[in-house]
Amino acid sequence: MSDLQIGLIVLGVLLILLVLGFNWWQDRRVRRRMQEHFPASEQDPLLGAGETPAPAAADAARPRREPGIGQAAAPAAFQAEAPAAPEADDRDEPDPAVEVVIEIHFAEPARGADLLPYMQSLRQVGKKQLRVFASTDRGRHRSRIAAEESYSTLQLAVLLANRSGPLTAIEWSQAWARAQDLADRFEGSIEGPDQQAVLEQAARLDDVCAALDTQVGLTLMLGGAQPAAEVLTVARGMGFAPDGARLAWLNDTGAVRFTLARGDGAAFDAGMGGIERLHLLLDVPCSPADPHAFGRMVEVGRDLAGRLRAELVDDQGRPLADGAEKVIDERLQVLFEQLEQAGLRAGSERAQRVFA
Repeated sequence: MSDLQIGLIVLGVLLILLVLGFNWWQDRRVRRRMQEHFPASEQDPLLGAGETPAPAAADAARPRREPGIGQAAAPAAFQAEAPAAPEADDRDEPDPAVEVVIEIHFAEPARGADLLPYMQSLRQVGKKQLRVFASTDRGRHRSRIAAEESYSTLQLAVLLANRSGPLTAIEWSQAWARAQDLADRFEGSIEGPDQQAVLEQAARLDDVCAALDTQVGLTLMLGGAQPAAEVLTVARGMGFAPDGARLAWLNDTGAVRFTLARGDGAAFDAGMGGIERLHLLLDVPCSPADPHAFGRMVEVGRDLAGRLRAELVDDQGRPLADGAEKVIDERLQVLFEQLEQAGLRAGSERAQRVFA
């Protein structure tokens, strides 16, 4: 083989290698461009239809929302779960004007079901009312204990004074002892004001109440015993409503203006005995303020006396003088104003609590 033939063969091989190299380079260039448009992923980008979209394409996969009124909110499937409405606190709470609080702190929340058996002993000490309040383990204020809740603290609100007099040292000690007993049972601690300060506050409140405490009464003399059932029927027919052993005359909101009671103190439906006297009573601090409070009771009393053939007399047993109701109503207006200024508005829950 001549040198020319060998040279031609080598040149052909080189040309073939050059073509193969050019094709390889062209193929690599095309692949690089495709990768730039279709980033590497676990799925073939050309097979994405009907499959779960890649994270980068999640926004495009969301359902299209047509424009319209009231569609500002995102679709329900993509909204965060709305938080539950917060539990409301109870409105009733201790009254610092007429009550003093002993607080019990529990080391661990106490179940309401475990506390309930002890609530019966926390209603009264001596002649003073006790009220129980609590804070749940979720920080909500409660005015009563519920079996299904748990509580981190209890508050015992002790009434400072009522018509039995000011809170005494014995009554305060009883309240403190009951709080301590509850704390011991549920691994808690108690906190409260100094006894001497409490007794001084109670004495001041009692002085104020004593100066403002007024009741005005009238008596119906029936002249002879009348059947209780007949008297009750007449009184109910006039508009008196049951109120324990008494009957009550109510205002438009259901508040007691004045009461009617048997002279012997028994309930109207107690036995078959006759009734000889009836008492009408206007309890001024416990009745809503009224410019004609006494006059209204006199008017009803005279009507009732006429129906029962009775005589209406004052609390001294004397016939009621003409015009007396106007004079007494003027005096009562001054008293209503004094009660308001003292923070003991007539007929309010606070007034009914301390004038009980």
